[in-house]
Amino acid sequence: MENFRLEKLRALQERARAGGGQERVNRQHAQGKMTARERLAKLLDPDTFSELQPLSVLHEDSIAGDGVVTGYGELDGRAVFVYAQDFTVYGGSVSLTHARKITQVQEMALRNGAPIIGLVDSGGARIQEGILALQGYGEIFRLNAMASGVIPQISVILGPCAGGASYSPALTDFIIMTDKSSMMYITGPDVVQSVTGEEVDHENLGGAAVHATVSGVAHFVAPDENISLSLVRQLLSYLPSNNVESPPYLPSSDDPQRTAEVLNTLVPEDPNTPYDMHEVLAHVVDRSSFFEVQAGWAQNAIVGFARMDGQPVGLVCQQPLMMAGAIDINASDKISRFVRFCDAFNLPLITFVDSPGFLPGVAQEHGGIIRHGAKIIYAYVEATVPKISVVTRKGYGGAYIVMGSKSLGADLHLGWPSAEIAVMGPEGATKILHRRELAEAEDPDALRRTLTDAYRETHANPYRPSEYGILDNVIEPAQTRPVLIRALRALREQVRHIPPKKHGVMPA
Repeated sequence: MENFRLEKLRALQERARAGGGQERVNRQHAQGKMTARERLAKLLDPDTFSELQPLSVLHEDSIAGDGVVTGYGELDGRAVFVYAQDFTVYGGSVSLTHARKITQVQEMALRNGAPIIGLVDSGGARIQEGILALQGYGEIFRLNAMASGVIPQISVILGPCAGGASYSPALTDFIIMTDKSSMMYITGPDVVQSVTGEEVDHENLGGAAVHATVSGVAHFVAPDENISLSLVRQLLSYLPSNNVESPPYLPSSDDPQRTAEVLNTLVPEDPNTPYDMHEVLAHVVDRSSFFEVQAGWAQNAIVGFARMDGQPVGLVCQQPLMMAGAIDINASDKISRFVRFCDAFNLPLITFVDSPGFLPGVAQEHGGIIRHGAKIIYAYVEATVPKISVVTRKGYGGAYIVMGSKSLGADLHLGWPSAEIAVMGPEGATKILHRRELAEAEDPDALRRTLTDAYRETHANPYRPSEYGILDNVIEPAQTRPVLIRALRALREQVRHIPPKKHGVMPA
């Protein structure tokens, strides 16, 4: 009897591991895709995965596991909770049983303060389940929302993610997509064509390239599944396991006192000549530590993680190479969301400012640049982590204020000698302030140049704000790295108090 029971257990386990059968596994491999279990083996540290409910079924004749593999394991020695949808079983579609396997690991991750990682490969709701499938989705969404800001949530899209299924990854902190093989959309190409008459294919509707460059849904894109899964490991190396832990320190061989003379001449003398903010970052953060987020979307803004003397930080910057660093709707959303994430998970914020203002135009105004730009203000004011800002060149008007300025609560507000901080650019200010003189001048162009230079010398510089205590210091660009590291050491243990409230109401 003992052997019979053991044999039965082993047979059931083997049946569960077989998924939808060898034929469907072969089909998965032919598409360049791993199976759910192969993905988990690739993602996690060897021999650390423990599966939950591998024998669960929806109906008596259902395939064990019901199209999703769930459990927990370790990643670089840290506990994580995981689920991997199995496309070989019912196309990875979601039933109530399938959903409740996912919500079990969501709840366990929350209770234990550990990250949760979802490997998504699903055709969507299991249609024959009707309302039960919708109930399951809703339960997943609820726990996504509850976990937000408490534990890191990462979604890796490794195949289709269609219909309501898209909302769960959208509620998580980061979405990683695999080029060519992953897709996300609410309504498929057939529905789009039937409703609008517009003919589109899967990739153009919701492929990785679209979501990485147009919609901003994807945070990272990898060329294949192996790299997609390795990005999870790289991302988590900057993040704490939960919102009450500090981000993980990694010893650095990079000298904290390292200076970079090239920064002294990096900003061009001509204020209209662009430069690459990535080069600034490369000379300031620990070498090779910058990990950019949403690199292909809203490229006029740069956000990402890095290390300073081994400590993780969040970086927010303008990119003068794109739209001169002007802030538009997409950049506003990109910046504000990243600031809030860093604040939720105890990552100090360093902001590099070089923006001529908010992007002008009817399309931006009608699209709601006012409410979108207000999100940046809200995010910086709400943040209680250490906040340091450095104005490298242009800091004009509202764009200067919203980028972590002293008035929004920066702990340390610095400027380079090339900083121009003013209500507006010298050229625009001169036209308004000296309109009559320019209109009456014999040589208005020469007078405009003279007056513009005088305005820049008097007002658009870092020394006037320093006189008022708005800038804490004007620093030599070459010294930026050691100055920031010393500041982070001093500010690391700060405590900020916010008024008691249930929560604020962030601009929509």
